[in-house]
Amino acid sequence: MPKIVDHEERKSHIAEATWRVILNQGMKGATVRKIAQEAGVSLGALRHYFATQQELLGFAMKLVSDRANARIKDIAGLGLPPKELVTRVLMELLPLNDNNMAEMEVWFAFVFHLKYAEEDYGGLNDGIYPGIVNLLGHLEECELLREGLDMSIEAERLYALLDGVALHALLEPQRLDRERILRVLHSHMDSICRE
Repeated sequence: MPKIVDHEERKSHIAEATWRVILNQGMKGATVRKIAQEAGVSLGALRHYFATQQELLGFAMKLVSDRANARIKDIAGLGLPPKELVTRVLMELLPLNDNNMAEMEVWFAFVFHLKYAEEDYGGLNDGIYPGIVNLLGHLEECELLREGLDMSIEAERLYALLDGVALHALLEPQRLDRERILRVLHSHMDSICRE
């Protein structure tokens, strides 16, 4: 009886190997040969799933985003009070555990690679800014935001806060540990929400 292969699972396995190579060797080290070796598959098997390195990298980065979005969707289904819901969603966008830290490190490596890449990755982005706009809109609908806030500026501030905290946590994890990240996030939420 032939072995049944779950192709999506195999593609995810190869994408996760891509992440490990990027974490250990950077984007320059993320060659198809090294990724195949890390995934424990032949070059032919890898090419069966991804015709080009660009296709593989695009899938690997989209998987980072898809997994974060799945976690956020799970949080949205918990029925939390609005401020707690928004805070919990924002926590998923910060490196508060090893898994999120690895995803962020890979994502930042890819973002900086994209800046100078000649390849087109189909407008791949993290979707964080529109998500922040939606989260702030939810707080506004629930009448939890302080009066007089400029929503456009607040969205930019929160986006900058998340990116800045994430980047500094990657660069200085001893200084910006989980407890400090949470204090910064809660402090910001308290500054924009009514008491």
